[in-house]
Amino acid sequence: MNIIKMISWTIGLGLLPGFLSAQPTKYELLKYRSGTDSLPTRTLSQITVRGVRSTIVESLPDIYGMYLMSGKRSEVIRLSEIDATVAEKNPRQIFARIPGVFIYDMDGTGNQINIATRGLDPHRSWENNIRQNGVITNSDMYGYPASHYSPPMESIDRIEFVRGTASLQYGAQFGGMLNYVTKRADSTRKFGFETINSVGSYGLVSTYNAIGGRVGKWTYYAYYHRRHSDGYRKNSVSNAEAQFGTLHYQATKRLGLTAELGRSTYTYQIPGPLTDAMFAQDPRQSTRSRNYFNPDIYIPSLKLDWQLSERTRLFWTTSAVLGARNSVQIDAFATVPDTINRVTGQYKARQVDIDNFHSYTTELRLLHHYQLGNVESTIAGGVQLMSTDLHRRQLGVGTTASDLDLTLTSPFKRDLHFRTNNIAVFAENQFRLTNRLTISPGIRIEEGKTEMRGTITYYDPLNLPTDISHHFALLGINGQYQVNDAVKVYGGWSQAYRPVVFKDIIPTSVYERIDKNLKDAYGYNAEIGVDGHWQGLHLNITVFDLLYRNRLGTLLLTNADGSNYIFRTNIGDSRSTGVEALIEGQLLRTEKVLISGFTSTAFNNARYINGRVSTGTDNRTVTGNQVESAPRWTSRNGLTARYGTASLTLQYSYVAQTFSDALNTAVPSANGVVGPVPAYSLWDLNGTWRIGRQFTVRGSVNNILNAQYFTKRPTFYPGPGVWPSDGRSAVLTVGLVI
Repeated sequence: MNIIKMISWTIGLGLLPGFLSAQPTKYELLKYRSGTDSLPTRTLSQITVRGVRSTIVESLPDIYGMYLMSGKRSEVIRLSEIDATVAEKNPRQIFARIPGVFIYDMDGTGNQINIATRGLDPHRSWENNIRQNGVITNSDMYGYPASHYSPPMESIDRIEFVRGTASLQYGAQFGGMLNYVTKRADSTRKFGFETINSVGSYGLVSTYNAIGGRVGKWTYYAYYHRRHSDGYRKNSVSNAEAQFGTLHYQATKRLGLTAELGRSTYTYQIPGPLTDAMFAQDPRQSTRSRNYFNPDIYIPSLKLDWQLSERTRLFWTTSAVLGARNSVQIDAFATVPDTINRVTGQYKARQVDIDNFHSYTTELRLLHHYQLGNVESTIAGGVQLMSTDLHRRQLGVGTTASDLDLTLTSPFKRDLHFRTNNIAVFAENQFRLTNRLTISPGIRIEEGKTEMRGTITYYDPLNLPTDISHHFALLGINGQYQVNDAVKVYGGWSQAYRPVVFKDIIPTSVYERIDKNLKDAYGYNAEIGVDGHWQGLHLNITVFDLLYRNRLGTLLLTNADGSNYIFRTNIGDSRSTGVEALIEGQLLRTEKVLISGFTSTAFNNARYINGRVSTGTDNRTVTGNQVESAPRWTSRNGLTARYGTASLTLQYSYVAQTFSDALNTAVPSANGVVGPVPAYSLWDLNGTWRIGRQFTVRGSVNNILNAQYFTKRPTFYPGPGVWPSDGRSAVLTVGLVI
């Protein structure tokens, strides 16, 4: 490897200090930063490197921290290098260069990111293993895997996304791993300060303030964030807060300890669902004024990073997800108004639901480089213990008030605990058979049990206790061939599963029964692709195949007396096949001007390969139907013009039609619950101007043409029906670093 490539490589990985002061060993070059690792430090003279990256999207290196990435499709997006609306966490801009990302976009205030790929469900991104700085943030992997923890995008340095073929190392999730890496302190200073402030349409006001520095062996970083928005729709006010702190102690050159605590909370006034007629009349109208959603989540963690020897590294993480998901609402169709009773002069009492999360994880990982004959190899393995207790209380009768009041006037009709203890042992070995070819087989063994206990007032207690065992030996293999310095071919196959979650086994009425032999969803991810970097051009194309067995649904069955009941059970299997393509490159470059563009496009044929579901009066086959919330085409395309330190990006997004139900109902129902979700196209304009090292100004005009659209018809939270997305808006952001 020549000296220019070596410098470029180490700059990109943040290891330039170690390289310049002394030539590192080949094993040190394999140890990459994952945001928390601690490598031997060396003193060096200051160096300044100036330039503009020819492309934006990076792939993770073959060995990244404690993980083996060779043969897997991965993307890294550095937020400082893209033009996007960070104050509102606009996902179609942040994830624009990751092809195939489907966005459940119903909350333009920036409270939550809901994404999925390859025909999976985007609700709260719960088909992914969600992490912050490598720490799991999913609220309860076995009871409610949604990620209610929602840090501000102003705090994020980069986003790392690895597709489902990484399921052996991170977790068993079909969607793969999504890691939000926070900003870090400037370790050359004892104290630094950053503030980012935004104002925008519909009453948006946001402020982010952070401090950080290094004193001796201690490095610290902390931020405080607040955001308010009146919302695009009537009765959609949002108030959010977030805090985070990290303290790192470098005990020796080989041993580092890190403690982190993150918190996010917000209160969102839920404006209620609409019917299709209401949406056509006025998408900004509201059917609810007294509905609220309020998650409050804490993520504490402790990490130990120990370089045992030149060849061996140990990383131990212990973390928790603690907090609550609260809601108070009138849970009814859009056609049911929330009005004042003429007799009592009061509103109807609202429904109160409270989830309390107690999720604990400890994970020990070991990475070891060794020689097997003439073959250089690296093994990454470990053990993960998870213990969770989701305390769910639902259907409480609340007050007739109009604010966020969780007071009960009648007890909860459901008071349940969903407890899980699970152990996972995993190992993956990377064999570098030649200097171009690597093969990485792996295995993950999961063993656990979930117990549901508690009371449901309307249900026979003898039918309630439910135990679900998890026994899986998941296999996988990945390979990569480096054709030359510019092109690599990669591919892999990996099994995955999704446990039966809490909502799947709670009967909604006395007329519903739960299959006592429910099976966890089970299947695999497979992909093969090519990734090439040439002068000013980057191309990454992947062909994928995802099999998802044992999908959940309902059937209509008959009792011995001839009466009918709803039976919640496994109803069929689905398969997603398609292509994901990213092309980005320079169109024009002079000394001061750079014009570049990208297209991020995916075709996804997500279909039921077998299955039946209830129509309410009988059961019908869904074989051949399109999977819900799985558009056949998604395409995001951008053109960026840079002049000096200023840049401007025009982005066009297209998402094809989807369906809200497995039956693919073609004509919307009168209440808006089922029916197609029409295709839509959007234009966004974002600009950034960096004034020296201290000042940054960002400006955005989102949905320039004010398109009226929606992305999904939910069947549960936040209410069944049409949920309009935001029309045209503008945001101005000013940042200062001291």
